[in-house]
Amino acid sequence: MQLFNPPENLQKKAHIKSMEQYLEIQKEFEEDYNNKWLELAKDNLEWFKKPEISLNGENAPFYKWFEDWEINAAYECIDANLEKNADKIAIIFEAENWEVTKITYKKLSQQVNKTANLLKKLWIQKWDRVALYMPMILESIYAILACTRIWAIHNIVFWWFSSGALEERIVSCSAKLVITADWAYRKWKAYNLKNTVDKAIENIDSKPKVLVIKRNNIEIKINENDYIYNDLILEESEVCEVEKLSSEDLLFLLYTSGSTGKPKWVKHSIWGYLLWVKLTTKWAFDLQKWDVFWCTADIWWITGHTYSIYGPLLNGGTTVIYEGVPTYPDAWRVWEIIEKHKVNKFYTAPTLIRSLHKLCKDLPKNYDLSSLEILWTVWEPINPEAWNWFYEMVWQKKCPIVDTWWQTETWGHMIAPLPAVTPTIPWVATLPMPWIMANILDKNGEDIWYNKKWLLCITKPWPSMIRWLWEDDEKFIKSYFSDVKIDWKPVYFSWDWAIKLDNNYIKITWRLDDVINVSGHRIGTAEVEDIISKNESVAECSVVWRKDKITWENIFWFIVIKKEINKKQELLSEINLQLRKNIWPIVKLDDLLIIEGLPKTRSGKIMRRLLRSITAWEKITSDISTLENPKIIEEIEKLYNENI
Repeated sequence: MQLFNPPENLQKKAHIKSMEQYLEIQKEFEEDYNNKWLELAKDNLEWFKKPEISLNGENAPFYKWFEDWEINAAYECIDANLEKNADKIAIIFEAENWEVTKITYKKLSQQVNKTANLLKKLWIQKWDRVALYMPMILESIYAILACTRIWAIHNIVFWWFSSGALEERIVSCSAKLVITADWAYRKWKAYNLKNTVDKAIENIDSKPKVLVIKRNNIEIKINENDYIYNDLILEESEVCEVEKLSSEDLLFLLYTSGSTGKPKWVKHSIWGYLLWVKLTTKWAFDLQKWDVFWCTADIWWITGHTYSIYGPLLNGGTTVIYEGVPTYPDAWRVWEIIEKHKVNKFYTAPTLIRSLHKLCKDLPKNYDLSSLEILWTVWEPINPEAWNWFYEMVWQKKCPIVDTWWQTETWGHMIAPLPAVTPTIPWVATLPMPWIMANILDKNGEDIWYNKKWLLCITKPWPSMIRWLWEDDEKFIKSYFSDVKIDWKPVYFSWDWAIKLDNNYIKITWRLDDVINVSGHRIGTAEVEDIISKNESVAECSVVWRKDKITWENIFWFIVIKKEINKKQELLSEINLQLRKNIWPIVKLDDLLIIEGLPKTRSGKIMRRLLRSITAWEKITSDISTLENPKIIEEIEKLYNENI
């Protein structure tokens, strides 16, 4: 495997400059884990009250950290920056219609305080839940930080969700207020959000208030319980005192996909989240005070919430927020934004990179991308063809692409190369962050030797780890802490299979439920997809299992093509030949279906369990509201029923 060394220009200015420094930090945590966290917390956050207690593990796995500390998330993001960074640009917002607004930390403070005062005027108090059903606009960020300032728990709901999905989220957390906009825009098409909110709450007995942000002059229906943000905000003061909260208090609620009809509602604490996000943004992204950082994820998903809003602001950085789809009206929009705003730190999903590769192989050379220093990816592997294209065409071979591994449940990076320190290998997440104790274990908690696939576990609790599932402690333990134990103590199991390479690098191979059992042989879907994606006809693909009377399971292939193919059977034979050569003879695709697109979340994660349900002729009862395009499932089901 080819190793790509960090460029020297990054090493000179980095927060962590050498592997020796990384190893020293790691050693300090191994020797004095709890006190080292205490030290990092005191050095990196502005606390109202500081204790001398670190981890409380008496009720494992319901761990608690720094229980008697007092803190406020909005204060950390805004007030802590006002003394030195008041006039610095905090947010560069670009609307889909190309309008650009630049917000300083001072202006951000004023707008957040005014919004917080408005929420209090609408009788929102500590611990009240507020549902945010809004597009990617500046007022969304004001609302998020305003909720944290007065300690109203914000319930994040992506604006693409249906009225039924929104109703479920409002009811399940007993939201007293819904904040929305009259319209949202996607690919220059207007969507009436207010109408969706009205439908969502029409059958709720205790109807929440609705605060509406008006974006245009199109008339909307105003109900008795509705309030217009634009009118009321003018009267509010730019000063609002922060609520001092315990470090273990709840910050916000976020659904993550579940395998049953009801998705899981993940809960995290304030302290762990803030410290983790600040440190991972500072060290894993090596964010410097002069950087312009662009994370392409929507702020309603954990990636965008963590690394578009909190991470850059906690470090006094500048973050780019783009309202629209990065590849609309065409793929040049990405390069235009990077050139215009001189973006130098770029974080995106492999899905976007594959789309850019498919749509615009030669376009990057028409733009000045010299500001770019490094690219990070998350969630899905990049196929080698797209990786090489990005490395050669966009980076001009000046810097590799950096893979990161983490989950909604971890709230931030767990395994990722440090940009100026860690030599990288394509598709390999490399080393854990220096404070993370990650290992490859069997179910008895025993270490697995090198180059053998087994269970990726985190053997020590960490501050940003998931605390609970909303009103479901039993499911919390069963989902994350029931499979592996060390000395009878529960260990966090990620549900990912991984390999430890000879150099101690960790390579994530597949999800536990992304394994196909062919004649007793366990085959990872990622390995198969890696081979398939190298074919010049393939834009994207996903392989799943379906039942077989002889082999128990066989491999079925869903494909998105980038060029027309003459015969399906010829392509199938061609791919199977490559699979035999590169994996082993038993690995053989049974059949394929050409589709327009794969079922993905907005963060780019392919929902393979939905494809498995289709091949099993099962009714899909699991939650699909997190999909970027929920209608794609109906289209794939129809094609499968007609052609297979």
